[in-house]
Parts: sequence; C-alpha cells; structure tokens
Amino acid sequence: MLTIYVSVKLWLNSRILPLSQTPKRPLTLRDVSDACGVSEMTVSRVLRKRGDVSEATRLRVLAAAKELGYVPNQIAGSLASQRVNLVAVIIPSLSNMVFPEVLNGINQVLEDTPLQPVVGVTDYMPEKEERVLYEMLSWRPSGVIIAGLEHSEATRAMLKNAGIPVVEIMDVDGRPIDAVVGISHRRAGQEMAKAILKEGYEHIGFMGTKMPLDHRARKRFEGFTEGLAKAGIEIEDRAFYSGGSALAKGREMTQEMLERSPDLDFLYYSNDMIGAGGLLYLIDQGIDIPGQIGLAGFNNVELLQGLPRQLATMDACRAEIGRAAAQIILNDTLDEPDPDLQTHVTMTPTLSLGDTLRRKRSG
Repeated sequence: MLTIYVSVKLWLNSRILPLSQTPKRPLTLRDVSDACGVSEMTVSRVLRKRGDVSEATRLRVLAAAKELGYVPNQIAGSLASQRVNLVAVIIPSLSNMVFPEVLNGINQVLEDTPLQPVVGVTDYMPEKEERVLYEMLSWRPSGVIIAGLEHSEATRAMLKNAGIPVVEIMDVDGRPIDAVVGISHRRAGQEMAKAILKEGYEHIGFMGTKMPLDHRARKRFEGFTEGLAKAGIEIEDRAFYSGGSALAKGREMTQEMLERSPDLDFLYYSNDMIGAGGLLYLIDQGIDIPGQIGLAGFNNVELLQGLPRQLATMDACRAEIGRAAAQIILNDTLDEPDPDLQTHVTMTPTLSLGDTLRRKRSG
C-alpha cells in the first residue's frame, strides 16, 4: 500500500497546480481517473463500493482521491435510484439533552455504513417541521427519522408519499405513518403516579414545560393525572414554563409553588433539569427530602449524576431508540433486508427511586 500511495503522490505533485492557480471548478471522476491511470468506471465502482475491483486498484484509486481532495457527487451518482446515502433526522431541539443521546444511538448504527445522518431542528413548531422536511426530502434521502407522531396534514402527506422508510421515534401513543420506535409516555406517567402513591404521598404538585407543542410531555401529564385519579387524588397545584434556564426555572417555580401551596408533600417535574433546580432550592432551604417533600423528574439525564441527592426519575431509552430507528432504515437499504426485523418497537423505561422518592415505612 505504501508503494502505491507514494507513487501516486509523486505523480500528483508533478501535475497539481499551486492553490492560487487551481481553476475554480469541482473535481470530477476524470481527474481521479487521470491521476491513478484507471478508467472512470473503475473509479466510480471503487468510490461507490460496487462491483469487483482488485485490492491494489482500490487502494490506488482511494489514494489518488484522497490526495486530490475529491468528494463524489452523490446526487449525480444516485439519479438511477433516486436516492442519496443521507438519512434525514428531524428533531425538535438540540438544546434539550434528550436528543443528542438519540443522535448518538443513530450514529452508532450508521457509522460504518454508507449512510450519513443529516439533522434538522424544528423548535417544536409544526410549520417549521414542514419546511425542514420539505427541504430534506428534496435531496431524496434514503430514509427519514422524525420525532413524534403528531404532525401537520402537509407533513403527514409528505411522509406518506415519500416512497422511503419513515421511522417516527420517541412515542408510541398514536397512529404511526410507517415504522415507529419509542415508549408509551402515557404509561410512563401512570407508572410514576403508582410509585408516588405507593410511598404514601397524597398532596402533589406538578411543574413542566408548556405543553400544546410538547406532545410527549402532555401525554405523560395525562397518564400521571389518570393514575392519581384512580386512587381518588387530584393534583393540587401546577405550573408551566417556556424558555430560559431549566435549572433556574426549576428553583423559581418550586419556590413559588410552595409559597402558594405549603402543604404539598410531593413535586413531580416533567423533566430532570427543572427537577434538579427544585432539588437544589429545597436543599438550600434545609427541607427534609424525601421525608417532608418527595421529588421526581423524567429522562434520567446522566449530567445530573453528581447532584447532592439522586433525583427519582425514569429512563426514556433514548440511545436505544436511536439505534433501533437507524437499524430499520439501514435494513431497508440492504440488498437482502431482514424480513423479520421489527418495525413497531415499544420499549419499557426503567423507574429509579433515587434518593428523593422514599420507600413507605412500615409501622
């Protein structure tokens, strides 16, 4: 390999103009073909990883392409199949620590494949989701991974008629367009309500993000209130926020809620970040946790492992969801897809009591 690479490099050094004299045009297959002395068809086969090419020729082509800085035109190369090796990944937020973990799971599966994830962010806005999806579909990706099951009619029409695999992720409480991977947020809320009631708490407050556009938080809240209602208990106070630092908002809302409703003995937060803010406020006030007040959040954010008390929470299976979704897209691109691969996957989140959800004391 070294001999081949050195010979190509020497040849290139004798032919390539200085950067200041290089013509401003994109490199072509012909440039790589001329550089390594093989046909354009052979160069194409090597770069597209198609067809039988000897190892020596493959290494010579790759060395020449690398030295030239050649990037294949995937659009032109995919005209026959009408697809490029991109996977459109559409999520509502990058500031929310939930979604980077999902992206990490997707990347783990696609890392050593021709597929490349490309991310679009919607900020929880249906009209922006339409625009992002429209632009991404115009590139003819090999598949779409999109957060949530609730979309505008225009978005649903585009997804249904895209002619490529579509995987809706994070949520299974609804009617998927194609494949779906996620958890039941309604059931997650119900399970948290059961755990809180089991430990003997009765006066419960809720704090969360504004929900008209965060459908998963809304479903958890609905499941939570349903779970409490079965035991004849209602939420006694609630507060919602949007924007700003979640930790600061958690502190602020917790203080305001306890000033309004001092008899509360449990606070349930729609995510761990505002829950962590509430926890820090209560510790500052010297309040007994979980004896006087219990706390729980959602998402099991790893960043919060270093808190003075471990917040009770529920894992949303984020990385696992990303991996399963990517596997569905990848499977569809294979010459021989696995017909038995599950395309409707419901995962079960794990409840962690931490240090803030006490076990009911006997006697």
